Amino acid sequence: MSPEIAWFVLALVAAGLFAGFVGGLFGIGGGAVVVPALYLIFTALGVDEDVRMHVAVGTSLSTIIATSWRSLTAHRQAGAVDFDVLKTWGPWIMLGAVAGAAVAGIASTEALLLVFGFGLLLIAAQMGLGSPNWRVLADLPRGAWRALTAGAIGLLSALMGIGGGAFGVTVLTLSGRPIHQAVGTASGFGAAIALPAALGYAIAGWGREGLPPWSLGFVSLPGFVLLAALTAITAPLGAQLAHRLPQLSLKRAFAVFLALVALNMLREAFS
Repeated sequence: MSPEIAWFVLALVAAGLFAGFVGGLFGIGGGAVVVPALYLIFTALGVDEDVRMHVAVGTSLSTIIATSWRSLTAHRQAGAVDFDVLKTWGPWIMLGAVAGAAVAGIASTEALLLVFGFGLLLIAAQMGLGSPNWRVLADLPRGAWRALTAGAIGLLSALMGIGGGAFGVTVLTLSGRPIHQAVGTASGFGAAIALPAALGYAIAGWGREGLPPWSLGFVSLPGFVLLAALTAITAPLGAQLAHRLPQLSLKRAFAVFLALVALNMLREAFS
């Protein structure tokens, strides 16, 4: 094994372990950590600038396929999933995810960096300043507003490489749903986003030049295998520790970390 490949594998291992842990600890999913970590790894490996952010996002989405289904199953067993919401919101979320993958196929690296950076700033602000007790609507949007809201969650999540939990939980809680039900139901949003979006990224990147070794379009197969396995190992550890530590202080500290990561991605976009 060449030193470059060995370094690539070790970096993926570290990113997977950390992403799974913080995903379990804070309940935000690992994409917010995996995407910038992969972007840095691909930058260090000299992956073509025109595709490195696309591969980071596509690979992140591929790992969410398995983790979102495991999370949904666990929340279903706890009775915290509103399947009526998933049935009515799921198709629109999937359409948004497909649209996001299609847009990513023609978007520049700078555009994806901007979307990720500003989106992550919103997540950091919600995590650091938001409260699950805030209410804006008496109930969830219906009709055209439901289609627009659900489609936007799928579109933005697909462009960022995240599972939709951060945006989904925010929308559900602001619409009057209890936080535990919001978290459980939003885990199903990830399942609706990840598979069509990852397939879309694989198709959109098919035959593109400058991709990392062993890539299926914009999806790195080594990244998918290692990250999916390692996040599954450490996510339960983070979830267990979440019940023993002061969540409010931890979330505010992690929100600062996410904001710094977001600002660095925006700096990359403008450099």
